[in-house]
Amino acid sequence: MPELLLEILSEEIPARMQKRAAEDLKRLVGAGLKEAQLDFQSINAFVTPRRLALVVTGLPEAQPDIKEEKKGPQVGAPEQAMAGFNKSLPDGAVVEERDVKGKMFHFAVIDKKGGDTADVLKDVLGVAVNAMAWPKSMRWGAEPKRWVRPMHSILCLFAGKPVAVAYGNVTAADSTSGHRFLKPEPFKVKDFADYKAKLFDAKVMLDADERRTLIHRNADDLAKSTGLTVRPDQGLLDEVTGLVEWPVVLMGDIDDAFMDVPPEVLIAAMRGHQKYFSLLDADGNLAPKFIMVANMETDDDGKVIVAGNERVLRARLADARYFWDQDRKVSLASRAPKLQSIVFHAKLGTLDEKVDRIQALATELAVHIPDADKDRVRSAARLAKADLVTGMVAEFPELQGLMGRYYALNDGENENVADAIAEHYSPAGPNDMCPSKPVSVAVALADKIDSLVGFWAIDEKPTGSKDPFALRRAALGVIRLIVENNLRLSLFNVFGTAFDLYLKRYMGKAFAIPKENVAVDLLAFFGDRLIVQQKELGTRDDLIKAVFSVKGEHDLVRALARVEALGDFVASDDGANLLTAYSRAANILKIEEKKDGVSFDAKADEKGLVEADEKALFKTLEKSGKGCAAALAEEDFATAMSELAKLRGPVDAFFDTVTVNCDEAALRVNRLKLLAGIRKVMEDVADFSKVEG
Repeated sequence: MPELLLEILSEEIPARMQKRAAEDLKRLVGAGLKEAQLDFQSINAFVTPRRLALVVTGLPEAQPDIKEEKKGPQVGAPEQAMAGFNKSLPDGAVVEERDVKGKMFHFAVIDKKGGDTADVLKDVLGVAVNAMAWPKSMRWGAEPKRWVRPMHSILCLFAGKPVAVAYGNVTAADSTSGHRFLKPEPFKVKDFADYKAKLFDAKVMLDADERRTLIHRNADDLAKSTGLTVRPDQGLLDEVTGLVEWPVVLMGDIDDAFMDVPPEVLIAAMRGHQKYFSLLDADGNLAPKFIMVANMETDDDGKVIVAGNERVLRARLADARYFWDQDRKVSLASRAPKLQSIVFHAKLGTLDEKVDRIQALATELAVHIPDADKDRVRSAARLAKADLVTGMVAEFPELQGLMGRYYALNDGENENVADAIAEHYSPAGPNDMCPSKPVSVAVALADKIDSLVGFWAIDEKPTGSKDPFALRRAALGVIRLIVENNLRLSLFNVFGTAFDLYLKRYMGKAFAIPKENVAVDLLAFFGDRLIVQQKELGTRDDLIKAVFSVKGEHDLVRALARVEALGDFVASDDGANLLTAYSRAANILKIEEKKDGVSFDAKADEKGLVEADEKALFKTLEKSGKGCAAALAEEDFATAMSELAKLRGPVDAFFDTVTVNCDEAALRVNRLKLLAGIRKVMEDVADFSKVEG
């Protein structure tokens, strides 16, 4: 079956936009083909720095013929209505009469012949290309159309013949060109296989995965030839793959004069500015060499290219060394007051004010963190943001925290204080290291909680996919810090303390949202984040919701222990049956409380019970309720679930033999109170209404 080939050649597409562009083109063309009723076998998109390509296989040569039906006026309708209906029909339509629910209507049957695929493709591709959305785009020359960069040409073939797709003043043809410098001459192609092969001959590797694999393999081989290894960096590998059409991997040297600068600085300079890969020696230390990926082949095997890059790198590293030397001339502590000139948020004060709050909150949190020295916590919190006003961090923002550690150690600060400065931004993601040192944990928690409470108080919460202040990430970080370090604290109380610090320090009465509302809403947000965090571990989200709905359950470590015990309980026969009984009792109570306009939460009167099974249930509720409460107080959730399991038999017997809504009013109320007792005992453990199944 025929094949469609499309290529759009332009100036360089930024590497960060390439993957999304290929996905968008594939999605838009695929949707357009389906809408045009053109089935296909496969669709694939490719992207290089200069070209966006698409191949679709298994397309038919024409659209299928279809039959449409159009309902018209009722038989006997005025002539004007019928005339208008006939006027709306194309030539060749056949009008017939049909019965619809006992009434006769006119129906038109229209046979539509499918169009040639080549003709349909012109519109489908034109719509898709025009619908491409770029983060940034531009015009060129006098052309009003916009594209990511100036467009050079379009190649479009269907069944080996050109399709006249146009975008602005560029019209498709059957030719393209190769590498900008190595083989820029245009050439014609007849299908995708021919296109890919000729591109390769013209020094262009079309498939990004093939380019990535080649770079990775050649870099590893080159490093091994000198006894070194490439420092893993998947992000840089992906970026470099998007910068070259014909990867040529080369190795250069770093001057020994720069090797006493912190390795993170050298790596940042090479990675951020030059897109170089760092190399490590056998001990894992930074080696005085780097790997670069050129987009050129040269007769001298890249010697001139390497020499030029080494010269540029020397200038970059000289700047870095200058910042390193200058920053150490002034202590980190003396820089802290300069944070007064940096705004954290217009409604939340300066960074200096944030540091004051972090210092106070971290000191409060230290009480809940074993072995957290308050004096060192205060010192670390005071210095945590000071490196933001250093020359090095101004040049390399990604080194914030790390440089603070180096400068703190240079000033003679305690190692735990220095480590806390470096680690207080962590964990920054699910794969990031979670701090475990007490001082680091205190400062990291305080920093994140301060931000969360502040932005909640000014109603700058994440909405939909938007989270400009990375608050979801901060909440997940708090969860990991608490859970992985087994910290026992009430989030509700901590949120309240952080809120009070805003009011006490600088903010006055600026918040329209009350403290309790902020704390309650944040707890719900944390419940949602906990579901996300625990989903990867296989924990059921309904169990987390059930536990988080228990009044006063603000301790994450305790909550997760309760979730685990609840999961084991509901998976058992006793738990599953008791869950059914709970639902039955809760539903009856919901109906009867609404009907009577009262709550039946009061304790049942044992003397008013008549049937043996309701008396037995009353006694079991008394005993199991006390046992469950005692177990919960000891945080022995397995025992609490065992106490609940004892209710199964008496509850089953009660529902089998006792009529709750009996004719005798006093007896009915007493039995409803008995059901309320079941509800209360179970809801002290978890909100079983949120447990599925």
